[in-house]
Amino acid sequence: MAKLDEYLNKNKIDTRRVLVASKGIERLRPEDRKIFAAKKAAKGPDEAAKEAAKELATQKPRSGRPVTGPSLRRALAGKKISGPARTRIVRAVNHLLEQKKKATATFADLF
Repeated sequence: MAKLDEYLNKNKIDTRRVLVASKGIERLRPEDRKIFAAKKAAKGPDEAAKEAAKELATQKPRSGRPVTGPSLRRALAGKKISGPARTRIVRAVNHLLEQKKKATATFADLF
Protein backbone atom coordinates (compact mmCIF):
# COMPACT_ATOMS: atom_id res chain seq x y z
CA MET A 1 0.00 0.00 0.00
CA ALA A 2 1.19 3.45 -0.87
CA LYS A 3 1.17 6.44 1.43
CA LEU A 4 -1.69 8.04 -0.49
CA ASP A 5 -3.85 4.92 -0.19
CA GLU A 6 -3.21 4.69 3.56
CA TYR A 7 -3.96 8.40 4.04
CA LEU A 8 -7.25 8.20 2.14
CA ASN A 9 -8.32 5.11 4.10
CA LYS A 10 -7.37 6.73 7.42
CA ASN A 11 -9.43 9.85 6.62
CA LYS A 12 -12.28 7.83 5.05
CA ILE A 13 -12.06 9.54 1.66
CA ASP A 14 -13.35 7.64 -1.36
CA THR A 15 -11.18 7.82 -4.48
CA ARG A 16 -14.20 8.66 -6.61
CA ARG A 17 -14.71 11.81 -4.54
CA VAL A 18 -11.10 12.82 -5.26
CA LEU A 19 -11.80 12.59 -9.00
CA VAL A 20 -15.00 14.64 -8.74
CA ALA A 21 -13.38 17.27 -6.49
CA SER A 22 -10.47 17.66 -8.88
CA LYS A 23 -12.81 18.09 -11.83
CA GLY A 24 -14.58 20.93 -10.01
CA ILE A 25 -11.40 22.62 -8.81
CA GLU A 26 -9.48 22.52 -12.08
CA ARG A 27 -12.38 23.53 -14.37
CA LEU A 28 -11.71 26.69 -16.36
CA ARG A 29 -13.81 29.65 -15.30
CA PRO A 30 -14.53 33.01 -16.98
CA GLU A 31 -11.74 34.74 -15.05
CA ASP A 32 -9.26 32.18 -16.41
CA ARG A 33 -10.40 32.88 -19.94
CA LYS A 34 -9.92 36.63 -19.30
CA ILE A 35 -6.34 35.91 -18.23
CA PHE A 36 -5.70 33.96 -21.45
CA ALA A 37 -7.17 36.81 -23.50
CA ALA A 38 -5.04 39.37 -21.62
CA LYS A 39 -1.87 37.38 -22.31
CA LYS A 40 -2.72 37.30 -25.99
CA ALA A 41 -3.44 41.06 -26.00
CA ALA A 42 -0.15 41.77 -24.21
CA LYS A 43 1.72 40.22 -27.16
CA GLY A 44 -0.07 42.39 -29.74
CA PRO A 45 1.20 45.57 -31.43
CA ASP A 46 -1.18 47.98 -29.64
CA GLU A 47 0.69 49.71 -26.78
CA ALA A 48 -2.45 50.86 -24.93
CA ALA A 49 -3.83 47.32 -24.86
CA LYS A 50 -0.47 46.01 -23.65
CA GLU A 51 -0.44 48.26 -20.60
CA ALA A 52 -4.03 47.42 -19.67
CA ALA A 53 -3.48 43.69 -20.11
CA LYS A 54 -0.14 43.41 -18.28
CA GLU A 55 -1.61 43.39 -14.79
CA LEU A 56 -4.17 40.73 -15.64
CA ALA A 57 -1.64 38.69 -17.62
CA THR A 58 0.59 38.24 -14.55
CA GLN A 59 -2.06 36.16 -12.75
CA LYS A 60 -1.98 32.38 -13.02
CA PRO A 61 -5.05 30.59 -14.43
CA ARG A 62 -6.24 27.11 -13.50
CA SER A 63 -4.90 24.26 -15.58
CA GLY A 64 -8.22 22.97 -16.86
CA ARG A 65 -6.91 19.42 -16.43
CA PRO A 66 -8.35 17.38 -13.57
CA VAL A 67 -6.89 14.24 -12.02
CA THR A 68 -7.57 11.27 -14.26
CA GLY A 69 -8.55 7.79 -13.17
CA PRO A 70 -5.38 6.10 -14.46
CA SER A 71 -3.08 8.63 -12.78
CA LEU A 72 -4.95 8.27 -9.48
CA ARG A 73 -4.69 4.46 -9.71
CA ARG A 74 -0.93 4.74 -10.31
CA ALA A 75 -0.60 7.05 -7.30
CA LEU A 76 -2.62 4.67 -5.11
CA ALA A 77 -0.38 1.78 -6.20
CA GLY A 78 2.73 3.77 -5.31
CA LYS A 79 3.98 4.03 -8.89
CA LYS A 80 5.66 7.06 -10.40
CA ILE A 81 3.42 9.98 -11.51
CA SER A 82 4.23 13.46 -12.77
CA GLY A 83 4.60 16.50 -10.55
CA PRO A 84 1.54 18.33 -11.89
CA ALA A 85 -0.59 15.21 -11.31
CA ARG A 86 0.65 15.07 -7.72
CA THR A 87 -0.23 18.73 -7.23
CA ARG A 88 -3.75 18.16 -8.54
CA ILE A 89 -4.22 15.18 -6.20
CA VAL A 90 -3.03 17.18 -3.19
CA ARG A 91 -5.34 20.06 -4.12
CA ALA A 92 -8.35 17.72 -4.43
CA VAL A 93 -7.59 15.88 -1.16
CA ASN A 94 -7.17 19.19 0.69
CA HIS A 95 -10.52 20.36 -0.68
CA LEU A 96 -12.20 17.22 0.68
CA LEU A 97 -10.42 17.55 4.04
CA GLU A 98 -11.57 21.17 4.26
CA GLN A 99 -15.16 19.99 3.80
CA LYS A 100 -14.66 17.55 6.69
CA LYS A 101 -13.12 20.35 8.79
CA LYS A 102 -9.80 18.52 9.12
CA ALA A 103 -6.23 19.77 8.80
CA THR A 104 -4.80 20.05 5.30
CA ALA A 105 -2.35 17.52 3.90
CA THR A 106 1.12 18.20 2.53
CA PHE A 107 3.07 16.47 -0.22
CA ALA A 108 5.03 14.56 2.42
CA ASP A 109 1.79 13.23 3.92
CA LEU A 110 0.53 11.85 0.61
CA PHE A 111 3.65 10.86 -1.35
